Amino acid sequence: MNGSSQGITHVAFFNPQGNFDKNDSHLTEHPDFGGQLVYVKELAKAMGELGIKVDIITRRIVDEKWPEFSEQFDFYPDAPNVRIVRIPFGGNQFLRKEDLWNYLPEYVDGIYKFYEGEGIFPEFVTTHYGDGGISGVLFLKRTGIPFSFTGHSLGAWKKEKLLNSACSEQGLEKKYRFSARICAENLALKYASFVVCSTNQERYEQYSHEAYDCNPYDEKFKVIPPGINHKIFNMRSSDIDLLMEQYIEDKLARAPLNRQRLPFILMSSRIDRKKNHISVVKAFLSDEQLLSSANLFIVARGIEDVEKFAYEKETEEARILREIVDVAKSEIGKSIFFVNISDQAALASFYRVCAKRNSVFVLPATYEPFGLAIIEAAACGLKIVATKNGGPAEILSDGEGLLIDPDDIKDIGSKLYLSLTQFTNEKSLLLANKYSWKNTAFAYLQSMMNCSAERQTVDDQDIEAFYRLIS
Repeated sequence: MNGSSQGITHVAFFNPQGNFDKNDSHLTEHPDFGGQLVYVKELAKAMGELGIKVDIITRRIVDEKWPEFSEQFDFYPDAPNVRIVRIPFGGNQFLRKEDLWNYLPEYVDGIYKFYEGEGIFPEFVTTHYGDGGISGVLFLKRTGIPFSFTGHSLGAWKKEKLLNSACSEQGLEKKYRFSARICAENLALKYASFVVCSTNQERYEQYSHEAYDCNPYDEKFKVIPPGINHKIFNMRSSDIDLLMEQYIEDKLARAPLNRQRLPFILMSSRIDRKKNHISVVKAFLSDEQLLSSANLFIVARGIEDVEKFAYEKETEEARILREIVDVAKSEIGKSIFFVNISDQAALASFYRVCAKRNSVFVLPATYEPFGLAIIEAAACGLKIVATKNGGPAEILSDGEGLLIDPDDIKDIGSKLYLSLTQFTNEKSLLLANKYSWKNTAFAYLQSMMNCSAERQTVDDQDIEAFYRLIS
């Protein structure tokens, strides 16, 4: 499909938080550089391969701690139709995504001036997360250019979970700016030409929350699953696989000889409380059968000495790792190992090497909106165990993996043991073939072309309501 023959030739992606660069610096290792950035990057590149000119519009940062993001433009070497455009707003220093809300009008103003200077505007905008969504609303009001909204995860659900864990509403508002986020999400839902969900569960459950004034049964809601990069995540041997095998053997060198050839249980999510690493660690340590049948590998990207990091730093990541180290102290270097995997190519190699040992990938998150990581792991030959809460229940609906209750230590342990001893990777390999970014891009473009040509008017009162929350 070529977009130019169908009326769509130029698409902008609004993603003010996190950042993008050709080397994928910090990708998935920082709370502001999570899975949605991988989603945006891969979708943009797939659209480019379909003949669409794509701009990823993000934030320019001139900060010596973040040198990768100081130039106005950046590019992916293998994606000639895609450019990264960095708009200066909110000063020069890096800001957490929760601190960007006040500066989003400045972001949109910068985008308008950028395209005005180029003399040509995109025909359509895709927006991501609540801050991208409200930016799409503001841009629509100014230009009439329609946008789609992909929420990825919604603020009201996060707020509800944090309130249930005894956090105060006032403290949460100060830290996370939930009032601004939920208002932004509602306005994005109201004015988007279509809303993208990764699964039916996300569509009907996430958007049914009482905080949102929308009807998930409306036809503007589209279920478009994301894909994986099959050029990276596959079963084909790579030059780095031999290096990865040596890296793993070096990690196992201190382990007892009888443990050095056991299969692995792998976790490679960002070190984040909601990813629930600790439950797998506890399940592994408390199940004697499991402990004697496998080693546990935990990916901690960018951290070479996890124990030193855990006890010397006071970040949320360090606190989580400290909890793991405290619980698993006697088994670290014996049956539990931390690995520092630097990028997606290395991660795919790690998966392939571990798959040769009949290993299992586990995603134990308390809630996972989709679960792209399990498809990537499956494509490299790993067996899959994943949380029952969220997208994995739909992805694994034909028995391609086992579902766990992330709050039940015994269930986690028994399902991991069952996967290790009684399952093959045959079905999980079939799973990977269902998901490609080309299919995702094609579905987005079809939805764009099916949008009404009628210009939508944005109510001034809606904009004023948002401005009051950020002023």
